[in-house]
Amino acid sequence: MKSLILKEPGKWEIKETTVEGDLQEDEVLLKVHRIGICGTDMHAFRGKQPFFSYPRILGHELGLEVIEIGSKVSQVKVGDKCALEPYFNFKEDQAVKLGKTNCGEFISVFGVHQDGGMREFIKVPARYLHTSTKLTYDQLALIEPLGIGFHAVSRASIQPEDKVLVIGAGPIGLATMQFATIRNAKVVALDINEDRLQFCLQNLDLVGTVNATSDTVKEQLRELFDGDLPTVVMDATGNEYSMKNTLDYVAFGGRIVFIGLYQGDFTFFDPLFHRKEITLLASRNALGADFEEIISLMEAGKVATDHWISHRVPFGELPMRFESLLQPESKVIKAIVEL
Repeated sequence: MKSLILKEPGKWEIKETTVEGDLQEDEVLLKVHRIGICGTDMHAFRGKQPFFSYPRILGHELGLEVIEIGSKVSQVKVGDKCALEPYFNFKEDQAVKLGKTNCGEFISVFGVHQDGGMREFIKVPARYLHTSTKLTYDQLALIEPLGIGFHAVSRASIQPEDKVLVIGAGPIGLATMQFATIRNAKVVALDINEDRLQFCLQNLDLVGTVNATSDTVKEQLRELFDGDLPTVVMDATGNEYSMKNTLDYVAFGGRIVFIGLYQGDFTFFDPLFHRKEITLLASRNALGADFEEIISLMEAGKVATDHWISHRVPFGELPMRFESLLQPESKVIKAIVEL
């Protein structure tokens, strides 16, 4: 089979490889049909992904077909279409025992900490697969990034009475907005990219948008939220300055959720934090139950996905085209690799 390997930052190699080892009793052999390109892949290409080593086969947003099953696999069958929950826990540590499989101490993320899905076939434990009889391979490849937003919204315990500010209108921010609106909260998007903000208005049920470069962000938030500040602020940027601003934007008694990862020490003005009695939460990955709920919502037509995929790339052309996907002028929302 052909595998696409990131040899080092900025350098791809297409190589003939084989699926290593025999199929174990709890494993499934899968054909890869779609691969979503995510921020982790882009950071790895640029050499800026933490806890990462080279060479590496990337790819963890996958639309898959079951080809063969191990002798003790019963939850999937040959021919099933699947999404992959790529957060592997091979050790039942304290977090995993508590059901927090998204943030196990020894977690290994497929396509990040171990070789992933940028190849024609993969072999994984069956327990990490989520099937659908209705969704397309395109839609199945979107489940994982949608899961990041879904889990963040769950972490925030968003209710219909909440007024939610989502900072960052990339794919994770868009997913967060989508699931916050499904919970009937009032949602505003904040970003520096006016094209992204217009995309949000056209495709999501938002109260409005605010450009982060404005000198009147708080005033505009109050106007959109009927004189109030947001009860929940969710930052999907991973930008230190954006994250610091969340304490200023959030209402007294409000909640902040950091979805994006900032690679450094984060500090804030403690008197403001205490004065507002802010609840600060981190959100990482997603749970298996999140995947199942998203699939149900998508099958019921409650989660629109048609607007997500902005670029399609044949597998063999990805090395030549990948760098162009990083450029702002490409206006990428989500790029999908087709096999």
